[in-house]
Amino acid sequence: MYKMEILFSINGKDAVLVDVIWDDLRVFLALAREGTLTGAARRLRLGLATVSRRIERLEAQVDQPLFVRLQTGYRLTEDGAELVERAEAMEACANGLGVGGARTPDVSGRVCLATAENLANHLIMPALAEFRAQYPRLTLDVVTDISTVNLHRRDADLALRMVAPVRGHVMVQKLGLLGYGLYGAPRYIAQRTRAGDSSAYDHDDFITWSEAQAHLPAADWVERRLCGRAPALSTTSLSSQFAACRAGVGLAVLPHFLAQPDGLVCVDADLGVDQAIWLVTQKDLMQSRRVQAVAGFCRMLVATHRAQLAGR
Repeated sequence: MYKMEILFSINGKDAVLVDVIWDDLRVFLALAREGTLTGAARRLRLGLATVSRRIERLEAQVDQPLFVRLQTGYRLTEDGAELVERAEAMEACANGLGVGGARTPDVSGRVCLATAENLANHLIMPALAEFRAQYPRLTLDVVTDISTVNLHRRDADLALRMVAPVRGHVMVQKLGLLGYGLYGAPRYIAQRTRAGDSSAYDHDDFITWSEAQAHLPAADWVERRLCGRAPALSTTSLSSQFAACRAGVGLAVLPHFLAQPDGLVCVDADLGVDQAIWLVTQKDLMQSRRVQAVAGFCRMLVATHRAQLAGR
């Protein structure tokens, strides 16, 4: 029986858990994802009593309830949601080490993943070679034009996106936060006038989204700062905005994890437009090994880069 020592926050205080049983954390994650004892038991091929007993044992160890028991199923408490982040990081490590019976299954077939272009290019693609080495018989279709992808119509098997669906037979899980800031190239920042003044934006050039994407939080933020002025540039893709910002065309609202490594200068790090990162999976594909392999890959990526994605 594999045990581990983990540190996480309970009610705002740091608490050390000594000799936490990994199998209990696996059951905890399964229940958090499925929402019912029956679903978790089926996912792990365990009995209902075993799942219930391990959850109770884990709750006794942390001395806090991790779930609210409802007639419709189990819902995470605030402390339970706090533990999910750490447990998923442990899960990624355990899968990589082959701990607790975790082995790479003989997964084959095709999986369609819908995601945002910036997540595809800067989060998924750099880690894809390692994923392919683990699952060489699996073919991954990455669709970045998510405005035309609807999981309700089964256009994709799962999605990593910043907007949670409001309908459809899907499983939705919040993985992390994508933080945004206002950035400019060093040469643009050097020539800014009245820097630091509350009305400084009156003299700035802005790069923003085209009219079709005007509903996005970043586009709305820029529109309010323009106060009726025309932007220097509007585009239909974040990669174009990033390239224009690097070239010194103007200021742009960009994800921290995209802008910071490139040396862009952050003018404002807290715009109030941060977005949650959601993993959305077709419910009837939850037992598919190939879909679960890709879902686990997405969870691992967000857990590994959680701080960078949030901008911390």
